[in-house]
Amino acid sequence: MDYKKAELEQLKEFYRDRLLEDTLPFWFPKSLDQEYGGYLLMRDRDGSLVDDDKAVWIQGRFSWLLSTLYNTVEQKEEWLAGAKSGVDFLEKYCFDTDGRMFFHTTRDGRPIRKRRYFSSEVFAIVAFAAYSKASGEKKYADLASEVFGRCLNYIQHPEILPAKFTDTRPLKGFSIPMIFIFVAQQLREYTGDIRCNEWIDRWIQEIERDFVKDDIRSVMEQVKPDGSISDHFDGRLLNPGHAIEAAWFILHEARYRNNDPHLIDLGCRMLDYMWERGWDKEHGGILYFRDVYDKPVQEYWQDMKFWWPHNETIIATLLAYTLTGDEKYADWHRLVHDYAYQHFPDKEYGEWFGYLHRDGRVSVPLKGNMFKGPFHLPRQEWYCWQLLENF
Repeated sequence: MDYKKAELEQLKEFYRDRLLEDTLPFWFPKSLDQEYGGYLLMRDRDGSLVDDDKAVWIQGRFSWLLSTLYNTVEQKEEWLAGAKSGVDFLEKYCFDTDGRMFFHTTRDGRPIRKRRYFSSEVFAIVAFAAYSKASGEKKYADLASEVFGRCLNYIQHPEILPAKFTDTRPLKGFSIPMIFIFVAQQLREYTGDIRCNEWIDRWIQEIERDFVKDDIRSVMEQVKPDGSISDHFDGRLLNPGHAIEAAWFILHEARYRNNDPHLIDLGCRMLDYMWERGWDKEHGGILYFRDVYDKPVQEYWQDMKFWWPHNETIIATLLAYTLTGDEKYADWHRLVHDYAYQHFPDKEYGEWFGYLHRDGRVSVPLKGNMFKGPFHLPRQEWYCWQLLENF
């Protein structure tokens, strides 16, 4: 069923109010670390702190969020100061001497863990870029572009980074082209970095060429270097939420490019394929992992419902609807919105639980840990609000 204008207006107000009156107040300002800078985000359901360590990538994510709210919603000084606390912590404590970033630090910035990957750099780039716009300080735009350049070097020369696998069965992952579309979009918006359009094109082409399989209606998470499927557990594994997140990045790019029809078609195909594979027809919600050939999945959490795939699917379905007017996407958006807002929110303390069993029961009451923090949910509520504001 199509959305009526009044329903879209109600949705816009819903997302705005949830963001500003429920989601953000759970985290801000109490998560500001007044002693060392950055944020204390590992919290129980009532907001009490359960661990004072800091996941570097979530430090960048929250700083990005606060800068983005300052840039797009209202120029509140507390948001700008909060964002600065994050970028200062990243700059002061989170870079190793080789230019790479740590992944996990103590509260006072002493390094605990450094991963083979560059997920910390991803969110430092967007934090620095958004803060450069908010503050008007060019040094952060320069820092964002510098770290982006390092990441491009890692992508083009993967031998620079420590190897995780031997070369017996090489695979390449969906995560690099997927997340760097978002990174380049943010960098382009806030700094005008001239490299971004070319690289966005490259990553979209790689996704379409190697990861989107129209013949079997799927988006792969890992493929062989030539784009073919590896018939092993890791090669067959699908992550519907991840693919749907990439679908909306591509739809966002289509919108940026005056509703580019090819990109709309690509993003919608990806959404279609992974909705078909990911939506749980028995219980509702998005399943975490699937096997491309419907074989058993080895990861034990494969049928759980995590918070973030629902956030990404809410965005993707609403964006697809606004771009195409196809009632199918309105129906899907209602389904995933209703499921998510019935099952994940904590009506007593606010924000969302992160982890549900397949039948919708809460698995663990944590609101923040090394992987969950103030990013996917507030980004979804902010993006959908802004999308409908301008629709």
